[in-house]
Amino acid sequence: MKIVICSDAAQTRRLAAQVLAQQVKSKPTSVLGLATGRTMEAIYAQLAETAQQQALDFSRVTTFNLDEYIGLKADHPQSYRYYMQTHLFQRINIPAANTHVPDGAAADVEAEAQSYEGRISQAGGIDLQLLGLGENGHIGFNEPLSALNSRTHVVTLAQATLKQNAGMFNNDMEQVPARALTMGTGTILDAREALLVVTGAAKADIVARVIEGPVSALVPGSALQLHPHCLVLLDEAAASRLTQREAILWQMQHDPELRTFLSA
Repeated sequence: MKIVICSDAAQTRRLAAQVLAQQVKSKPTSVLGLATGRTMEAIYAQLAETAQQQALDFSRVTTFNLDEYIGLKADHPQSYRYYMQTHLFQRINIPAANTHVPDGAAADVEAEAQSYEGRISQAGGIDLQLLGLGENGHIGFNEPLSALNSRTHVVTLAQATLKQNAGMFNNDMEQVPARALTMGTGTILDAREALLVVTGAAKADIVARVIEGPVSALVPGSALQLHPHCLVLLDEAAASRLTQREAILWQMQHDPELRTFLSA
């Protein structure tokens, strides 16, 4: 892992958008793995603004989202397809046919999971996977005790995840779908590069376990320690429980790749 501790959440989001934009510039046919959530909204807003200012071309980019609630149609306001349309796709010049989100309304969700995994493979795999982190350590909807080599699959959401997402459903946990389709942890690890973005003090404890703890199915995000090219962007609050903070700051100052990245 290469870890960057940013001064605040705004810098974290700006750098994340910068990584995505640079990926599209350097490879116009990029396959991007995308995530949803509150942190991502600001990242996508920044990316869309950058695309407009720099005439960034998404016409040959392909995207695959991490997950989708089972039971929600694409036009449901809380579906992740609707989220992506609102926050990114309608703001950039990406063809609709190039955007992929699991179909949570599929008649056979198990078959949809297999099909989705196949579509990722047919696209040549994911070049850059954007990730957030759940308070229980999940990446995508891979909950604690999910197999670390899992592929796209159906998952029953943990109670902690239902509580965390209830705010998007009028704080009514009974409205939050109990199951979802998600890329597996193994699918995520197959991405050529991974970008994990975490902000806020509420995530500080789990960030420390993901980065400094043992690799464990109890903390799915810890599997990213095994990824050969994973960049982690944290704000000060999210990094506050790291015991190796000084070593991380030293690396930021002396690693040529990180110095170039931070000075861009």
